[in-house]
Amino acid sequence: MPDNTSASKNTFDIIIVGGGLAGLVSAILLSRKNKKVLLIEKKAYPFHRVCGEYISNEVLPFLKSLGFDPYIYGAVAINKLLISTPSGKSVYPPLGLGGFGLSRYTMDQALFELAKKSGAFILTKTKVADVAFENDAFMVTTNNSETFFAKIVIGSYGKRDTLDKQLNRKFIQTHTGYLGVKYHIKTDYPADEIGLHNFEQGYCGISRVENDTYNLCYLYHRKNNAKIKDIANIEQNVLFKNPVLREIFSNSEFLFDKPVVINDFSFAPKSLVENHILMCGDSAGLITPLCGNGMSMAIHGAKLLCDLIIEMSVLDSDIINLHQREVLENLYEKEWSKNFKARLFWGRTIQKLFGNSTITGMSIRSIHAVPPLERWLIGKTHGSVINV
Repeated sequence: MPDNTSASKNTFDIIIVGGGLAGLVSAILLSRKNKKVLLIEKKAYPFHRVCGEYISNEVLPFLKSLGFDPYIYGAVAINKLLISTPSGKSVYPPLGLGGFGLSRYTMDQALFELAKKSGAFILTKTKVADVAFENDAFMVTTNNSETFFAKIVIGSYGKRDTLDKQLNRKFIQTHTGYLGVKYHIKTDYPADEIGLHNFEQGYCGISRVENDTYNLCYLYHRKNNAKIKDIANIEQNVLFKNPVLREIFSNSEFLFDKPVVINDFSFAPKSLVENHILMCGDSAGLITPLCGNGMSMAIHGAKLLCDLIIEMSVLDSDIINLHQREVLENLYEKEWSKNFKARLFWGRTIQKLFGNSTITGMSIRSIHAVPPLERWLIGKTHGSVINV
């Protein structure tokens, strides 16, 4: 770690790359333990993200313990689930714990304010260009040539980033063909229900968020990595074959000038540690959207990591030696795997039943016909209420 006076203002205990849910929760938790934290986010809050915007109640008590009550911000309680086949036939599986709907636009802004209030330093509209680990410390360089130093770096920059390429992460080398598209709409749809509507090579979720608004977000897997030239054409010729989706799209007021889009992200397993960077949130692993648990997993994962950092007291020394670092990394991998590895596996496994119109319809009807199996599969992709 640099020890000169000019560098001290740019020296931190922890630098967090990316200000999504995992990054913001980490900044709050660590700052409240009197750690010097810098969070770097490439955009300016608030902004929209491609996200289902349904959060499982497994993290609700924990969020409230942070001082964030989603219902103060207009969140909507959701306790019903509808799944439609590509032909429009519907089933109503149990939703278990249930959850709430709240936009990332609102939620991220609120957590951003909490992180600042907790004492975290936050840079927005700033992109990390490079992360180097040398002599038991990190040097982080931004796109405007600023340099910062830290004992620990947490990577929480989302589904994919240029940093993944620099780290030569395995999953980033494969083009997946996945496209995510999100709208906010005004429409007539049950406020307490999340809908999951299937179509050829994808599925679309709808659930209510704040301000009488609904989030409409879909995943499409294009065949043979064909380039997407016209999203509206995909909707007309693919999504609308499901009459439920055709009805929703045809009778809704769309609030964005254009959709929010993310391209070519991966559900493949990811390494939790890359060159001693501790990955968290979607950077650590992405559950398939049909499971509806990506947001709660990101929040829970941040808590797991921060608890370990604090419990091990690794930041109490001026330097974290290699042995301490490896013990922390191994414990984090163990805890993360215990809580999430099986959920990601079952998410990927269940997704294989979706995509082909005939197989998807048969799978949905067959599973729904055996309630114990249906409950078991849903349970495999969900967690319990986390301890506060």
